[in-house]
Amino acid sequence: MAAAVRAIGSLGRLPAAARAGPTRHTPPRGYACRNISTSSALQNRTHVSCDIKGDVAVVRFNTPNSKVNTLSKQLSAEFTDVMNEIWANEAVRSAVLISSKPGSFIAGADLNMLEACKTAEEVTQLSQDGQKMLEKIENSPKPVVAAISGSCLGGGLEVAIACHYRVATKDRKTVLGTPEVMLGLLPGAGGTQRLPKMVGLPAAFDMMLTGRNIRADRAKKMGLVDQLVEPLGPGLKTPEARTIEYLEEVAIGFARGLANKTVSAKRSRGLMQRLTDNAMALPFVRQQVYKTVESKVQKQTKGLYPAPLKIIEVVKTGLDQGNDAGYLIESQSFGQLAVTKESKALMGLYHGQVHCKKNKFGTPQKEVKTLAVLGAGLMGAGIAQVSVDKGIKTILKDTAQKGLDRGQQQVYKGLNSKVKKKSLTSFERDSILSNLLGQLDYKGFEKADMVIEAVFEDINVKHKVLKEVEAVIPAHCVFASNTSALPISQIAAASKRPEKVIGMHYFSPVDKMQLLEIITTDKTSQDTAASAVAVGLKQGKVVIVVKDGPGFYTTRCLGPMLSEVVRVLQEGVDPKKVDAISTAFGFPVGAATLIDEVGVDVATHVAEDLGKAFGQRFGGGSIDLFKLMVQKGFLGRKAGKGFYVYQEGVKNRSVNSGMDEILAKFRVPANPDVCSDEDIQMRLVTRFVNEAAMCLQEGILSNPLEGDIGAVFGLGFPPCLGGPFRFADSYGARQLVDKLRKYEAVYGSQFTPCQLLLDHANSPGKKFHQ
Repeated sequence: MAAAVRAIGSLGRLPAAARAGPTRHTPPRGYACRNISTSSALQNRTHVSCDIKGDVAVVRFNTPNSKVNTLSKQLSAEFTDVMNEIWANEAVRSAVLISSKPGSFIAGADLNMLEACKTAEEVTQLSQDGQKMLEKIENSPKPVVAAISGSCLGGGLEVAIACHYRVATKDRKTVLGTPEVMLGLLPGAGGTQRLPKMVGLPAAFDMMLTGRNIRADRAKKMGLVDQLVEPLGPGLKTPEARTIEYLEEVAIGFARGLANKTVSAKRSRGLMQRLTDNAMALPFVRQQVYKTVESKVQKQTKGLYPAPLKIIEVVKTGLDQGNDAGYLIESQSFGQLAVTKESKALMGLYHGQVHCKKNKFGTPQKEVKTLAVLGAGLMGAGIAQVSVDKGIKTILKDTAQKGLDRGQQQVYKGLNSKVKKKSLTSFERDSILSNLLGQLDYKGFEKADMVIEAVFEDINVKHKVLKEVEAVIPAHCVFASNTSALPISQIAAASKRPEKVIGMHYFSPVDKMQLLEIITTDKTSQDTAASAVAVGLKQGKVVIVVKDGPGFYTTRCLGPMLSEVVRVLQEGVDPKKVDAISTAFGFPVGAATLIDEVGVDVATHVAEDLGKAFGQRFGGGSIDLFKLMVQKGFLGRKAGKGFYVYQEGVKNRSVNSGMDEILAKFRVPANPDVCSDEDIQMRLVTRFVNEAAMCLQEGILSNPLEGDIGAVFGLGFPPCLGGPFRFADSYGARQLVDKLRKYEAVYGSQFTPCQLLLDHANSPGKKFHQ
C-alpha cells in the first residue's frame, strides 16, 4: 500500500507558507548600489525589490509574512513592473533574479489565486499572462540570470528556465521540479514547451509526469542548471546569509559576462544527449515515445487522473505543430484541468497536509530530546529509524538479543538505502547511527522524555510494560502506545499518571508511510498531546489527532470495508477480480492483496475486537474464514502465502490454490442485483465512507479535513477522490444514501446510513467542505 500512497505524498514537498519577516540584504563590497526607481510604485512594492550594482540589476523576490515565495498576482505584477523598468533603463545591461529567502527561490504558483477563479477561462487567462511575461524574459535583449537557492518548483522553475542562464547552490534544500501533476495540473507558464527543448523529451516527461524533485547536482548534469555554487560555512553571518551573498556575487559575474559576450549561454551537450536529441528530431521516434509513455500512464493511473494524459498531449502538440499551437493548448488545458473534480480533490489534500503540519496544541513545555522505543520488531525499528534520522537520541529496547539485532539491522539498512541513493553520505549515516542505543534492559530510561511502546497487540502485555516503564521514567516523560486498535483508555487504566498516556499509531513501513494518527483520551493532558504532535512533525509525519475509541479512526474505517471484501470472496468472486475491481476505482492496492499486506492474523485480531465493540454493524464476511487461514499458516505476504503465493523476486503472483478449499467451505449465494463490478466497488466504498461519517458524527474526528488526510495517507483511499468526505460531496450524499439503502435491503444493518449522512442527503446545500 505504501508505494501507491507515496506518489501523492510528494505534495508534501511544496512547503507550507508560514510567518517570516522580510529580510534586508547588504550588497557585497565593491559594488555601487542604488535603487532602480524613485517612482511611487517603488514605495508600494512589497513582494519584489531591485538594486543596481554597476550595470547589473538585482531583482529580489520576498513574499511578506511567508517562509516561501509564491507567484501570486501581486508578486507577478510587481515583477512585470520591475522588468519593464530594467528594459527601459539604458544603464542596465543585464539582470539577476534571486530570492531574499534562503530556503525558497519560488515554490510555485499561489494556489489561493487559482482557487479564486470561478471558470476555466479565468484560469486560462492567468496561464496566458504568465506565458507572455516569461516569453518577454526569454526574448530579452538584456541577459537574465536566475540565481537559485532553495525550492524552485512549478511556476518558479518556469521562471528559471525562461532565463538565459541558471546558477544554483549545491545544497540539500535546493531542489527543482514540476509538481503540478500532484495537484491535477500541468506547468502553465510555458514549462511544457521549454522543458523538452532544454533537457530532452524523455527527461522532461519524467519530470512532469512524476513531479519528482531534482537536486542541484543532478540538475546540472541534465542541463537544467548551468553552474553550481558550493554553500559557505559560518562566518560573521549565518551560513545561509553568506551563501546567498556569494550566490548573488557569482550570478552578477555571469550576468555581466553574458552581456559582454565573455560567457556563452550555449550549453555543451554530452554524446548521449546529442544522440537522444537527434533521435527525437525524427517524427516516428517521437511517436514511439508518446505511445510508450501513454501506455505506462494508463497502466499506472487507470485513466482516473486526467493531468498526465494532458501533459503528453500538450508536449506532443508543441513539438509537432510549433510553439504557438503548444502555448495555446497549454493555457487551455491548464484552465480545463484546474476546474476538474480531480484537481480540486488533490488541492484539498495539499491544504489538508498544510493543516496537519501544524501543532494545534502549541509548543510542549519540554522538547523530546531522548526517545525510548519498546520492541525492536518491524514497527519499533521503523519508529526508531525515523526518530534517530531526525536527530532525536533514541533507545531501542527488546527482550531478546536476536530481535534487537534484527531491529538494529533494519535501521542500518533503511539509512544505508539513503546512502545508495546519495541523499546521505556514509559519514552522515554513521553519525546518525551513533545516536541509536540498542539494549535489553531499562538502563537510561530515567533520562527519557518519551517512551513509545510497539509490543504485541495484547492488553495484558501492554499493561505489563506500562507498569515496568513507569517505575523507571521521570515525572515529565510521556508514554505512547503504537496500537492499531486497542482503546488507549484501556491501556491507560493501568497507569499511575493517565494524563501522560497517549496513542501514536504509525503505519507500516514507518519510513515510507507519511501518516501518524495520534489518539487522545479524556484524561490526556494538552501538553502530552503537544509533545506527541511535536515528535510526529519532527519525524516528518503528516499528523491527525483523533479521540479514543475502538479502532480509533483509520482502523475503524478499514474494518467494515475488509469485512465486505471477505463477503465478496465468499460470494465466489476470484481474489484477482476483487483486486482489479478495487484498483479500477482508484485504490492503489487491490482489496484482497491489502488483507495479505496487513497480515491475516492481524486482520483476524482487529476484526474480533471491532466485532465485540460494534456488533452486527461490523459483520459481513465470516471471521471463521480468517481463522482457518491462520490455522493453515496462510498469514499473507510475511508468511509467503495468503490469498496469493509470494516468492522472492517473482513479480506476478499466482492465487494460492490452498485457498480453494477454504473459500468453497465458506461459500455463500450471491444476489445478482448487487454483484455487478460497480456494485462491488460501491459496497466496499459506501461502508468505508459511512463509517468515516459516523466517526465525525461521534466526535472521534474533529473535522472532515483530517478524516480525508487519514484515509488517503494511511489507508490508500483514492487520492483522485480527495478522501471519503470530499467524495461524499462530489458524488452526492443523497446518491450515497440511496446506494446504502439498496444494499441494506439485501444485507441488513451493515449498510444502514448514519444520521450525519442522512442530514446531508436531506439538505442538498450541505457540504463537508464548503
